[in-house]
Amino acid sequence: MKAIVELDRFSSPFPRPQALFADATTLWVSSRATQKLYALDRATRHITWETETTDGQTVWGVTKVGGALYVVCGEDAPDVDARTIRRYVPGQGFDASYRVACPDGMGSHLSHDGHTLVLSQWYPQKLISIGDDGQPGRVLKAPTQIVGHCFAHGAFHLATTDDEESNNYHLERLDPATGKTERLARIGFPARALAFDGVDFWTNHRERDQIVRFNLA
Repeated sequence: MKAIVELDRFSSPFPRPQALFADATTLWVSSRATQKLYALDRATRHITWETETTDGQTVWGVTKVGGALYVVCGEDAPDVDARTIRRYVPGQGFDASYRVACPDGMGSHLSHDGHTLVLSQWYPQKLISIGDDGQPGRVLKAPTQIVGHCFAHGAFHLATTDDEESNNYHLERLDPATGKTERLARIGFPARALAFDGVDFWTNHRERDQIVRFNLA
């Protein structure tokens, strides 16, 4: 199995980077340590903006749709599964009218497939479409645990593992038309989150406080 090709690896300006979304100029990243959500300038890697959730919860996952950020929020506690999807508009704050409960209280990362939000659940190994009304829709199953996902080149791409305590992490492609998965490359470290900026993929090496940009060979 070929390995990913790391293009850039740099120290996060805050510890334990968790959620991640990348666009052409900005990285939107949360910290499990500070419980804040940040915007990083991609050119300078400086923090240009930061916020906390209204109730001090951890941001586990983030995606951007238009001018709004959608985030998965929840307590950082092993015995609490009551996570919600919130909407944040930079410059305005959290939208008090938008709070969607994750199915069965569980959820980690978010993407948008061009039609709906898509929520991943780590241990259930699921991708779940979330409609405009907040109701769950189509469910796609993954063969392994999902530690991050994004939508790229017309398909879902997943960062996965069979053993979260190991370095046995991979990049997989899930075809939304057939539900079939294909293992593309070995990541080789405990990745958290997955993003695509239109050209390259991004992930976090959280326990080393690093952010990684990569591509396929």
